[in-house]
Amino acid sequence: MTEGAGRTELRRSPLYERHVELGAKMAGFGGWAMPIEYAGRGVLAEHAAVRSAVGVFDVSHLGKARVRGAGAVDFVNSCLTNDLRRIGPGQAQYTLCCDETGGVVDDLIAYFYADDDVFLVPNAANTAEVVRRLAAAAPSGVAVTDLHTDYGVLAVQGPASVQVLAALGLPADGAYMSFADADWKGRPVVVCRSGYTGEIGFELLPRWEDAVLLWDEVLAAAAGVGGLACGLGARDTLRTEMGYPLHGQDLSLSISPVQARSGWAVGWDKPAFWGREALLAERAAGAARSLWGLRSNDRGIPRPHMRVTGAGGAEVGEVTSGTFSPTLRQGIGLALLDRSVTAGDTVTVDVRGRVSAMTVVRPPFVSASPR
Repeated sequence: MTEGAGRTELRRSPLYERHVELGAKMAGFGGWAMPIEYAGRGVLAEHAAVRSAVGVFDVSHLGKARVRGAGAVDFVNSCLTNDLRRIGPGQAQYTLCCDETGGVVDDLIAYFYADDDVFLVPNAANTAEVVRRLAAAAPSGVAVTDLHTDYGVLAVQGPASVQVLAALGLPADGAYMSFADADWKGRPVVVCRSGYTGEIGFELLPRWEDAVLLWDEVLAAAAGVGGLACGLGARDTLRTEMGYPLHGQDLSLSISPVQARSGWAVGWDKPAFWGREALLAERAAGAARSLWGLRSNDRGIPRPHMRVTGAGGAEVGEVTSGTFSPTLRQGIGLALLDRSVTAGDTVTVDVRGRVSAMTVVRPPFVSASPR
């Protein structure tokens, strides 16, 4: 808390001043002051830039941590859900940190450097808790270090992203979810073929102190191919169109990977990971509710926590994420629905006191680009 102010002080990314100069609308996200959209264009234009050309996002609020020491990969593998032994050095993997009940503490990306070196990128608000849990469980000789403000993160997303990286002399030929340590003007930058938009793209991790210089040059290269700086508003509409879950809404301590259809990120055959017994039992019994997509049949736009009802007016679930899809020009959302609901069903959503009919679908809502 800020002394005498009665409010939480928001942290700032290394690019904060750049966002202010660009007229960004700033808001709190995960404890950080981050750009939601930029002056003169807004979410729809930024979303379109990513789908048609390229968008550049500051996501430096994301956490960074390192696990090092003999047996680091096996240790992390015994904690997080996915199986790191499915990949090898130079590859990254989406995974989950669960508690003993099977609830999701966080979803994150693990970078496999070597058997004794794993780099982690958790969500901003959950970094300290992920690091705490790993550090408390780490065996002798394995160190878990919070590096939250050692690195910035820039997401370069869209069909022209390869051109942008090529203009900067950064490697752009890696396979999806591969990464490389690159040298850019004598400065280290991690380049990962990954993202949260469904488009081909990259996440760049410069040193915190190099983030401004890299941002300036990436943005200049992007402008040359019709690209824009993009805020977290467009990031949310893009990920919702793909049906990607957001922790705290579609995944949480009360929403398990089984319910959220994230079982693909669980190494079910591994002998150990946090929450294993609870998740195996839930999978065997069948989830009482599952995450589905909703596509509006009228002008209604679903929003989180809106009530979903089925035939006869019985409540069948709740919207977890929802937005107006700039691509489809209609309301879309994700919702946790009872097991009785299936694809093709029509449900109704209470949109601020007005009943809106929606069709239950399996995401994604739009086709992903080849990655």
